[in-house]
Amino acid sequence: RLLREFKVEANVGAPQVAYRETIKSEAEVQGKFVRQSGGHGQYGDVWIRFSPSEKEFEFVNSVFGGSVPTNFIPAVEKGLIEACKTGILTGNPVVNIKCDLYDGGYHPVDSNEISFKIAASLAFKAGMEKAKPILLEPILKMTIVIPNEFVGDVMSNISKHRGLVGEFSVEGENQVITAEIPQIELSKCVVELKTLTQAQADITHEFLRYAEVPREQAEKIIAEYKAAHAN
Repeated sequence: RLLREFKVEANVGAPQVAYRETIKSEAEVQGKFVRQSGGHGQYGDVWIRFSPSEKEFEFVNSVFGGSVPTNFIPAVEKGLIEACKTGILTGNPVVNIKCDLYDGGYHPVDSNEISFKIAASLAFKAGMEKAKPILLEPILKMTIVIPNEFVGDVMSNISKHRGLVGEFSVEGENQVITAEIPQIELSKCVVELKTLTQAQADITHEFLRYAEVPREQAEKIIAEYKAAHAN
């Protein structure tokens, strides 16, 4: 309508969804960075155990015996935090992950903070690939107020858009339906509900949680991302 009726110059397209990535299993991996280019080189070696966590990001230092010097531990954590900003599936942030640094190695001359930061990022990538990465999508809670005669059509439409119908209640002569629906399906669903109810539906929504994207949809999203970033 912006383009057609109001003659507004605008970029239009599908709504952008804030996906997230996480892992479903545990993985123990090594991240090792070695570079020699004349004079002092660079050397950082870490072993990190990655596993799912209820916290958004969790770092644990389990190093024993000084295999990674104490002064390099913050660099490892920083490298992991920065790596979490870009997941391996779609480039979206990684959440709900625990990173346990439990072993490693260093060089008395060539080791420095940058070396361990890079080693941590290498371990992160390897750990993500090994620990069954999955894609998460935002799920919204949708509240729909409609006249009684539209209840059946509305429920069918919600299910069509991967939505889950929840509670029912009565508000005067109307029915109030709550449902959970993936954010990517919301705009299409709302347009169709307005049509089905002859514009009598009152619809509100709010963020509820993140949930795993079904495999078929996830594969499509990942393929589209890789195709767009192929070059």
